[in-house]
This record gives sequence, C-alpha cells and structure tokens, in this order.
Amino acid sequence: MTSVFRDEHWIGGAYVPSGSGERIGVENPYTEEVFGHVPAGTAEDVDAAVSAARSAFDGWASASPAERGAALSRLHRTLAARADEIARIVGLELGTPLKIAKAVQAGLPLTVLAGYAELATRPAHEETIGNSLVVHEPIGVVGAITPWNYPLHQVVAKVGAALAAGCTVVLKPSELTPLTAYLLADAFAEAELPPGVFNLVTGTGPDVGSAIAGHPGVDMVSFTGSTRTGAAISRAAADRIAKVSLELGGKSANVILEDADVAKAVKVGVGNAFLNSGQTCTAWTRMLVHRSHYDEAVELAAKTAAGYTLGDPFDAATRLGPLASAAQRERVRGFIERAGARLVAGGLDAPVPARGHFVAPTVFADVDPDSELAQEEIFGPVLSIIGFGDDDEAVAIANNSKYGLAGAVWGSDERALAVARRLRTGAVDVNGGSFNPFAPFGGYKQSGIGRELGAYGLTEFQQVKAIQR
Repeated sequence: MTSVFRDEHWIGGAYVPSGSGERIGVENPYTEEVFGHVPAGTAEDVDAAVSAARSAFDGWASASPAERGAALSRLHRTLAARADEIARIVGLELGTPLKIAKAVQAGLPLTVLAGYAELATRPAHEETIGNSLVVHEPIGVVGAITPWNYPLHQVVAKVGAALAAGCTVVLKPSELTPLTAYLLADAFAEAELPPGVFNLVTGTGPDVGSAIAGHPGVDMVSFTGSTRTGAAISRAAADRIAKVSLELGGKSANVILEDADVAKAVKVGVGNAFLNSGQTCTAWTRMLVHRSHYDEAVELAAKTAAGYTLGDPFDAATRLGPLASAAQRERVRGFIERAGARLVAGGLDAPVPARGHFVAPTVFADVDPDSELAQEEIFGPVLSIIGFGDDDEAVAIANNSKYGLAGAVWGSDERALAVARRLRTGAVDVNGGSFNPFAPFGGYKQSGIGRELGAYGLTEFQQVKAIQR
C-alpha cells in the first residue's frame, strides 16, 4: 500500500517543521493499517501560523476583487489537476468508495471553489441608508477547524469563502483525514498565492484546535463537527468576544406523505441515509411514512439496504465503505445494540468483511420518535422508520429534535412545499430536489450558527460598517 508521509506544516507560504517533532499516524479504515503520518502540531505552531496570517491580511484585504478572483481561479486550476489524487487519498484515509470519492469528495469542493473564485471578482456590497454608506469588510484572520467526513469539501467551504471575502486563514483539518489538506497546500504553492493567506497546522483538537479557538490573534472561528465540540469552541472564543460560525450535528427527517411516489422516496431516502457510510451530517436518518404506505416502505427500505455491497473502496462493486475509525464503528454498534425497535435489515449479526471498520447497512421499523435511536445523531449506516397519520403529525415528529440541519418531503408539489415550509430546519429537499452548492447551508437549533456556501457563506466572513456623511 502507498505510504504518505508529511512532516511539515504549511505556514507563511512554505513548509516548515513542527515544533514538537512528533507525528500522528493516519490509518486506512479498510486495511486497519497506518499508511501515513502528519506532524503533531502545538500551540507554538498555531502562533506562527496566526502571525503569518496576520502579516498577510492587510495586503490580501486591500487587493482588488479582480486580483483575488484571479488568484482563486489559479488555485482552482491547480487543485483540479489533482482531482484523481484527491479521490485516491480520500479513499485511503476515509474509505469512501472511489466512484463517490470522485464525484463528491473531489468534484463538489472543486465546484464550490470555482463559485468562490467568481464571487471574489464582485465588488463588496455597499448601500446607502439615509446619510450612511454601509460597507462590508473582511473580518480578519479566520481559524478554520474541519471534520473528517468530507475532508476537502468542508475545508474549501470555509477557506474559499474566507479568501474571497478578503480574509486570511489558519486551518486545522481532522487528524483522522489530514492528508487531503496537504493536496490543497500543494495547490496553494503551485498557484503562488501570497504567503500567509492560507496556513495549515495539523494536530489534535485539544492541542491545535483549542489553540486556534482561544488565540487572541484569531478574529473568527469557523467550525464543523459535533455539537459538544462546537459548544466548547464557542466558550473559548467568547472570552475575547470573537465571532463563531458553527455547522454541527443533524437528525434529518425524510417525510413521505400520503400522495408521494413511495418507491422513489424510499430508494432515494435510503441512499441519502447511507451516503458516505452514513457519516453525513445532513443524512435523512429518520424516514417518516404515512401509515397507508408504511408496510410497503418498510419492505422496500429493507430490500434496498440488503442490496448494498460492502468492501474495498477501490473495488467498483463497493457501495458502502468502512466507518472512519474503530471508535466510530463501536459507537454505531452501541446504538444498534440499544435500539429497542424492530430490526428489518442489517444489525450486529449481519455479515461484513473480515477486516475494516464496517457496520452493515441497518434499518429499524416501529421506532419510537422519542427514543435514543430517533433523537441522537448516530453517524453510521442506520435508518429509523416511523409512521404518522396526517401532515400535522408528520411535522410534529420531524420537528421533535434538538437538531435542524436538513430534511426532505415527498408528495404532490403544493402539499409537499407547504410541509417543507413548516419544518424547523436549514434546508429541505422537495421530491428529490438536488443539492445546490451555491445556496446557503446551515442549521437551526443545535445544528449550528451561521451559513456556508455561495454568497451567504462569503458574507459570514465580513463585518458591516456604517459611514455617516
């Protein structure tokens, strides 16, 4: 197996050694072998990265929209040339099947970055209100802390937007999937963006993440990950009144109304719930079905789940890869063991490959809407099916969650749209509406604060100033 060793951080436009001299191993979740390593960063490394970002800020913030747009376009070209390598590395460090890795793990962030390159060319929004000129200015140095499940997309959603807004960035990727971020750093080097506008420090959350969140030189922290960690980052940033943007957990409902195309809704819903082995914050992990279609939906969901092939991410036949780590596998298995609902597919006794952090695609029926299974984010290939009697009950069950990130509704167009409007969640797909990487993305309730992607994502990294004349 290919070994990938990166011994330095990217700081101030150059690769520099870590102050600790220590390394973090990177495991292949399919082979369960360590195939690479990255530096174990320290607070001192974060200091150096923040200093570089601060030094670069005035020049980057004052660059013209055309200059920033051209720079991001160069970055896009150099990163796009690495698309195959991105998919390969994600397959190795995360276990995403290659077909999905090419389309989603590599293709989606390239689309997002191209969008930010175009948005960067537009002058910052200004408006006149009475005698005031209202202007938008870059917020400053951004600390970006990203998760392991979409290791390039989550990075680009933050870095691309922040740079387009005129900010500079210090990035800490997840220590489970850090190697993809180095491909981005390599692209920065080739694209010859100004030194310090982007800085990469790898390491653990307690060491590097905490240092970024609490650093007095970081003007804003943008975090994607668990709600618990998001709360800790908010507390760290609050001590200096720094802005925080959070994209956190989800427990999204897929509502299948009485007049829906049940076969399509179930098939698409299962696919959504099991995308990336269920390790997706927007996954529709609660399937809400009108009782007139309940038995049919349960049978279809079980049959669909049973058709998923588990195995080597680089085998074209594989539809479901391993979970990211042994700890994540055991966490998911714990939810299945405690489920207390009717198992109709998968489960702990279902066959899985002999090696790798696998959990079989699992479907439960007759799930109590108030149960742990229906309330907690599992982050694995586990689907809960819940029945309802009318639209009001469906909305009540869907909104019975501390989360509010995404969801779906299936039915006649007007009826489905009416239900979608009532869901307390940041995004809703109606009758299979496709994901839009240029629309605002973010959640209600404990799913987060702020928005990513498109113009709304860019404005998260700006301050608003009123100039009276």
